Amino acid sequence: MIEETQTNQKAVIEYGDFEKLDIRVGLITEVVAPDWSKKLLQLTVDFGAEIGERTILSGIKAWYEPEDIQGKKAMFIVNLAERKMGPGTSQGMMLMADEEEKPVLVFVPDEVALGAVIR
Repeated sequence: MIEETQTNQKAVIEYGDFEKLDIRVGLITEVVAPDWSKKLLQLTVDFGAEIGERTILSGIKAWYEPEDIQGKKAMFIVNLAERKMGPGTSQGMMLMADEEEKPVLVFVPDEVALGAVIR
């Protein structure tokens, strides 16, 4: 059994726990910096015909402008329970690398289809 070390690694999970996550590729079609938040950007993300469009709120406003991410493909958790954030509601979560200076966005190549499952 692998024990948690002092490296901030989270507890070991079973494969079945990972299988519960529905991670999909989505195209960020619109990004708005809402007036009501100093931290959040509001993304409209197209996941293709099966899932359609979703609104995702992400706390990256301090580091990124809307034009930095609009039109890009990224990975999102689409089966996360909706979360109320201020007057808005987020319908998923964008995945990114958590670096010391700032979160680093991880984009997906254009040839990957909308809604593709990430395993």
